[in-house]
Amino acid sequence: MVEKIVKDYLQSSLGIPVRLEEEDDLGNEYVLIEKTGSSTGNHIASATLAVQSYSASLYGAASLNERVKEAMEKIIELDDISKCELNTDYNYTDTARKKYRYQAVYDIVHY
Repeated sequence: MVEKIVKDYLQSSLGIPVRLEEEDDLGNEYVLIEKTGSSTGNHIASATLAVQSYSASLYGAASLNERVKEAMEKIIELDDISKCELNTDYNYTDTARKKYRYQAVYDIVHY
């Protein structure tokens, strides 16, 4: 499952909580991963993942997003990932819950 591969990789690279769903007591700074789509063709699997960076301030969320992007550039060093391309990233502050976050969307080819 590509989400778990990315989760484990980012958790070890960033040294902060990285989860596939929201949990209590994650602290002020954490990352959530959500698969927004996937496909296969000619025995090649691909997925689109949204990587959400949360922090106590907008600047903190933007900075964490930059750290995520730096880490994701190197994920192709893993055997299970053959391509990782940033589709877009943007401020995605959760106004309903009053939480600062950025979101980076990646297109990933994996095994």
